[in-house]
Amino acid sequence: MTVREFLSDRLSRMVLQLICAGLAALFLFATGTPSGILAILFLVLLLIFISAQLFDFFRQRAYFRELKAILDGLDRKYLFMECAPRPKGLYERQLFHLARQAGQAMTGAVSDAQALQREYREYVERWVHEIKAPITATRLICRNLDGDVRRKLMAELAQIEAHIERALFYARAENPEQDCLFQQVNLENIAAQAIEHHRSLLIQSGIRVETEGLTGAVYTDEKWTVFILGQLLQNAARYRGMEPVITLSAKPLGKQMQLILSDNGIGIPAHELPRVFDRGFTGSNGRKRGDSTGMGLYLCKKLASFLELDLRIVSKEGEGTTVTLTFPTKENLTKV
Repeated sequence: MTVREFLSDRLSRMVLQLICAGLAALFLFATGTPSGILAILFLVLLLIFISAQLFDFFRQRAYFRELKAILDGLDRKYLFMECAPRPKGLYERQLFHLARQAGQAMTGAVSDAQALQREYREYVERWVHEIKAPITATRLICRNLDGDVRRKLMAELAQIEAHIERALFYARAENPEQDCLFQQVNLENIAAQAIEHHRSLLIQSGIRVETEGLTGAVYTDEKWTVFILGQLLQNAARYRGMEPVITLSAKPLGKQMQLILSDNGIGIPAHELPRVFDRGFTGSNGRKRGDSTGMGLYLCKKLASFLELDLRIVSKEGEGTTVTLTFPTKENLTKV
């Protein structure tokens, strides 16, 4: 709160007080009060008036600063009214009481929403674990089929598992810190796991995967990073071109390390690149194929932000796409 704001808020009250003081002075002058006494009385009243306004200004400013400090220190801002000190004035106390009631109602609503979200996440996790049993049984049944039918069914099962995995990670993405463990991981292990998880899709799509220089180590959560890389592999397989090749390589960047995935697929139109991480955005290529949900890259960006990874995409339509993951150093991680 500035002096200008304070004076602007109290301008009408001050004008009224000055008018009353002027009328009182005119009355005293009309009744024969000497002008010298009136001058002294006016100066005394003016000093009292200014002192009272200054006292009120500094008191309110200190109170507002205290409130702001409390608000800035809270992780859950909606609990502000529970932590704010009670004001002294009657009018302010009434407003404070109403605001606290509103805050308590909102806190209850937030708690209910969090409980529903937690129940939804637990249900999705249980469903994912339960659905794995019939998928495993189906895989066993496929072993008794001939080669071509078996390969097609295995590829479709791999797609089902990819969708299930995406649903699971989407449910967990709201609170990833509850299922996260930062540790040193070799890039080669991350790449190998992601490729293995999507081996059926890559084989069915006729994609050759090449790796170059994946000898470095990074500090991250292995499971979440494998998921991100897996989504990128799925996108490269879905939007492949003729004689598709995916290249995974590593590149040191000072103390940081970059993991680069490049493909020679159909690419992304330039005007769509700024929106590829938007939730539900499928783009012209996704609409043509009809099998895109627009959630893969959205999840990648969201999880990369939590892992403090810098995720960037460069693409040229008709030539291919390059995705770069830049891993932070252990010293720069804020979540460790």
